[in-house]
Amino acid sequence: MPQPLRIAVMPGDGIGPEVVTEAVHCLETLREKHQLPVEWTRFPWPSHAWHEQYGEVMPGDALEQLRDYHAILLGALGDPGPMDDPDRYLLPDSVSLAPLLDMRKGFDQWVCERPARLLPGARQYLADDRARDIDMLVIRENSEGEYVGQGGRLRQGTEHEVATQMEVFTRRGTERIIRYGFEQARLRAEARRRDGHKREFPTRSGKRCESQVCVVTKRNALRYWGDMYTEVFEEVAADYPDVATHHELIDAACMKFVQSPWAFDVVVASNLQGDILTDLAAVLSGGMGVAPSCNLNPDNPDLPSMFEPTHGSAPDIAGQGIADPTAMLFTTARMLEWLGRREPVLSTAGRELFDAVAADLAENGGTRRDTREIGDSVLGRLR
Repeated sequence: MPQPLRIAVMPGDGIGPEVVTEAVHCLETLREKHQLPVEWTRFPWPSHAWHEQYGEVMPGDALEQLRDYHAILLGALGDPGPMDDPDRYLLPDSVSLAPLLDMRKGFDQWVCERPARLLPGARQYLADDRARDIDMLVIRENSEGEYVGQGGRLRQGTEHEVATQMEVFTRRGTERIIRYGFEQARLRAEARRRDGHKREFPTRSGKRCESQVCVVTKRNALRYWGDMYTEVFEEVAADYPDVATHHELIDAACMKFVQSPWAFDVVVASNLQGDILTDLAAVLSGGMGVAPSCNLNPDNPDLPSMFEPTHGSAPDIAGQGIADPTAMLFTTARMLEWLGRREPVLSTAGRELFDAVAADLAENGGTRRDTREIGDSVLGRLR
């Protein structure tokens, strides 16, 4: 057997430990069934509990400890709940969620990739029947832009306080995220061709292509980075004449995500704007409870990528055993497929897990079940 790939499992806060437990059960079953070359270590940080005990959300050398892992599987961070406990140990979001940015930046996870596909059994929030055809991939630039964390507060707490928050965009960061979007558009078209689900998108010249990339900016108000994004987008698009191109302003994109989400294929956006669009896309594809998310470093396989569901810590239901683990299980499937770049058997296991979760959703999507029931149902399909 090849050297095992190592996964750092971080349950985190709130419902995180509950949904991660079901994900680990699936990993155990798949490892035994297929003799997968994979192992994992469970970390009690980052979390509120760790901060309460040690005064920090995670150890100062956390990134060094994680550097030798091939992937990070994260449950949720934030309010630990339950909300009916007014004395619970509660941190500001800027503290409890800081590890997300630390890991994304520290391991250069410059792609945040969130698929939005309305699967059978998932809740359809839009009344239009065409909403059943929602199938897009929203790609968020994850390393710079609005979330670089540069700025400060002058005369803090006084009536003369001034807060500055800098946005930083580089041509290198812009080019790589846009090119990644075009590459994914081609891969998605190839996959649809194999499955017999061909789609077509119009171009400005009148021809039709099997894939599309839409870039989102606010160049009418944020002209400097918006113009750079537009220029780089046009330069990169010249290398992909088989891919249709499209541009939307962020406000118009939000409207069209609701009006006609089936018209989008691959969407590329900046850090903040992509953050907003990915959450909206998650709701359109059935809600936060079914939406996976990936933070990827496609350039350096020696650094870990991080996989987390789109949902948060859900303090209103934490500890009740009723959290839906579907998003966590879909996220785990995508992690296995990502690790399959090193060991193909893991990619096969990832597809098997995805199919099992999708089949469970199709059969039971309208039924209220607790966390363990859903996990056991998926395990039954895997076995």
